[in-house]
Amino acid sequence: MKITETAQFRKSYNKLNKILRNKAQKQFKLFIENLFHPSLNTEKLEPKNSNIWSFRVDKHTRVIFTFLENENVLLLDIGSHDIYRKL
Repeated sequence: MKITETAQFRKSYNKLNKILRNKAQKQFKLFIENLFHPSLNTEKLEPKNSNIWSFRVDKHTRVIFTFLENENVLLLDIGSHDIYRKL
């Protein structure tokens, strides 16, 4: 699996404090090993036909992503639940 980041994702990630970045790195390792690891709480967002997904970094922080061809993933954004409104 190849993971690519959008400029928006990188911008949001760089704004995270060190603690959240460390939590995110831990969750990215789980994500690479198993996209649907229980602690990620990976879920498809509404509307269900949009192909937009999220996984949990912590109680308040999510990563928004989409699946591309050939099992590739595009990371769209990272942040609080408010990032859903940007979609």
